[in-house]
Amino acid sequence: MPMNLIHRRLCRSDKWISTVESQLLPWVLSGVDLGADVLEIGPGYGATTRLLVHRAARLTAVEVDPDLAAALDTELGERARILHGDGAKLPLPECSFDAVVCFTMLHHMPSAGAQDRLFTEVARVLRPGGVFAGSDSRLSLRFRLLHIADTMVVVDPLTLPQRLQATGMVDAEVALAPRAIRFRARRPC
Repeated sequence: MPMNLIHRRLCRSDKWISTVESQLLPWVLSGVDLGADVLEIGPGYGATTRLLVHRAARLTAVEVDPDLAAALDTELGERARILHGDGAKLPLPECSFDAVVCFTMLHHMPSAGAQDRLFTEVARVLRPGGVFAGSDSRLSLRFRLLHIADTMVVVDPLTLPQRLQATGMVDAEVALAPRAIRFRARRPC
């Protein structure tokens, strides 16, 4: 979804890549068994994808921006399957993945309804017992300023568990950090 110039620079910066590696991924994936087949939705510039290729036997990523998808596909080659597509309309068969992950991308979706369609698609492509794990940003003045002329639909951490459970997923939980939320749910066995 549209991002302003400052936001695009931040998402490609060495500082963001370092934060993803040292803080975000360890926090979000702590205690999560990704299994062998992992789907990442919305990798953007690939900061998380470059790390996930070392954690999964088979990694697929779906990116809505065709240029970003093509760049990641060129960079990662055989190490990951990169698809151009919409997370709310995944071009993938049912019960395909042990885990689905997404990091700081939900707020770029144009509406809460689009986010809910993504959650429904996640539940569809997860195998029984599969886990959905991810993160997003919390609302703050800094976050608002970063999103001037940018898509920003903040995920409410209080209603997120119910939204995930409405798709049929279970064990939905949300944890809060000062600037982020972490969420998890799984498809029942």
